Amino acid sequence: MTGRRTAAVAALTAALCAFTAPVASQAGEVRAPGRPPSGPCALRARTPGVSEGARTPRGFARSHGTVRAVTFFIDFPDAPARISPRQRYAEFFPAVARHFRTASYGRLDYRATPVPRWIRMAHPYRWYGITRAAAFEPGRDDGYAAIAREILAAADDEVDFRRYDLINVLATPQAGPPATRDVRSVTFAGGPTGLRTDDGVPFRNASFIWSRQTGDSPYRVLVHENAHAFGLPDLYATATRTPVGHWDPMDEDWGPSNDFLAWHKWKLGWLARREVFCLSRPGSRTLTLTSATRPGGTKLAVVPLSPTRALTLEARAPNRVDHLVCRPGVLLSLVATDLPSGAAPVRTIDATPGSRGCHTTDPNVTPALTDAPFRPGESWSRGPLTITVLARPTPTTWRLKITRRPARPTTPPATLTAAPPP
Repeated sequence: MTGRRTAAVAALTAALCAFTAPVASQAGEVRAPGRPPSGPCALRARTPGVSEGARTPRGFARSHGTVRAVTFFIDFPDAPARISPRQRYAEFFPAVARHFRTASYGRLDYRATPVPRWIRMAHPYRWYGITRAAAFEPGRDDGYAAIAREILAAADDEVDFRRYDLINVLATPQAGPPATRDVRSVTFAGGPTGLRTDDGVPFRNASFIWSRQTGDSPYRVLVHENAHAFGLPDLYATATRTPVGHWDPMDEDWGPSNDFLAWHKWKLGWLARREVFCLSRPGSRTLTLTSATRPGGTKLAVVPLSPTRALTLEARAPNRVDHLVCRPGVLLSLVATDLPSGAAPVRTIDATPGSRGCHTTDPNVTPALTDAPFRPGESWSRGPLTITVLARPTPTTWRLKITRRPARPTTPPATLTAAPPP
């Protein structure tokens, strides 16, 4: 380590000691991760980049164990920060770390380290040309590549990027339009961006957060963006079409807090093998699903429909990260690993199609899907499949029956995968 870096690191350490916001989540022991998804229900991806494929390719950040994130703060000559880095940091931490720990059943210990000062960009905000879904183009002199280069020029001497799995960039909220008008937060995950640090590691798995989200848990915009770095895709099809609704933050990451789909938890290594049930052959099985409100039990049932499609079943009830569950029950979803991010790769099956929903007062929530779970006595059938919810033995468990009859040769595969429009 050079003398210059030694002095820079010492200065950073002193600044962190004075930084009053928590820099890590260390409550409780980290649980061992579940094994990577395998078997006939672990559908392979058919699209590049983030997808619903059960196995996440290399290049993305680890999603279990201890994961470390370095956090930078940027402002602009025409949008100077009006709050301290500590205040901006406190909008997200320790809430993000707690959310991941709870949703992962303690299998993800997210530790955030801030570089506690505003890094002033060289040009006004508009000069960089930041728009919704703007790409990271290393050959350009503006855009995200320019912002990243300026961050590295200001902090590369004091930060050892080899120690971190994620990079978070929190812009001053005054830069750009409010989130109610245009959501510009973005993550560059998986493959390299073409930019490397002085430590020789790629500048990747980087989340840029602009403005502020609305709702009672606005920190979850970073949960959503970091989940891209873990390999999860966007579930929405357009800004106004939400095929999953408030059942996963990869669709709606605003409004009341919400948990991840069980399929995503399996993909991220948060479920043990014994917590996943796979029905890949014709037959009939009765099983009990346990909601995330308590550890253990079967958390996910999967019925593969084709090499790229599956029906998933899980129990949903209110818990610490799932505040808005006004109709507890069994949630059915159709997963497609051949559809890319942002093309509705998951669709929730609505148990009450045509209803207004059971939560209709929050503008941040798609109301029609809030009563999507199936309750005892309700069934769903499609082709050779029939799902019947039999009973609710306890407030956190549901017993159901899955019947999979041999498919008739005359039955086209489309009848198995089609879903009613959200």
